[in-house]
Amino acid sequence: MARARRSWLASAAPLSPRRKWRAILLATLLLVPGYWAMLAGVVAVASDDGGGVGYPGAYIAFGLALVPFVFVVLAFLSEHPRAPGAVVKAMALALLVGIPVSAIAADAVTGFVAGVGAGGLVALRPEVVHGWRPRVLALAAATAWAFLAVRTVPEVAVLLAPVVPFTSIGVADHLAERRRA
Repeated sequence: MARARRSWLASAAPLSPRRKWRAILLATLLLVPGYWAMLAGVVAVASDDGGGVGYPGAYIAFGLALVPFVFVVLAFLSEHPRAPGAVVKAMALALLVGIPVSAIAADAVTGFVAGVGAGGLVALRPEVVHGWRPRVLALAAATAWAFLAVRTVPEVAVLLAPVVPFTSIGVADHLAERRRA
């Protein structure tokens, strides 16, 4: 099984940094409105007066409905050889990681960063030379940042949360390429 995975990675030409960052940028741009919609719905549910939102469930549903398309953009624009399967795995991993992290951290932002980032680990095309360790460490650092930022400077955490997950993975890949060169 491990040889089969390596064979499709080894046969693929390396993805140029420009294409990788384009995929990250476009996926992040699609993620932002979904994040804001989810955040508006969650705040409306938690507030006593409804937060000025008539139907908070509709906002949350809209935000959640955009997440699969974010992973589709990330997988297909990064030229993942098995993009459809990667999108399904990304969605499952986003839920399996995001929900428990959100429950443990007791805030939605940390769980969002961890869940979407975990999905991004699978959706963004892996390179043979990178390995998973730098990506996982970068996502762990981004999740720790979100956890601490929500408690110290919540405005910054809320503003930067949709930008952090995919960017941290891209920076980890970039640093792995520099170390290799």
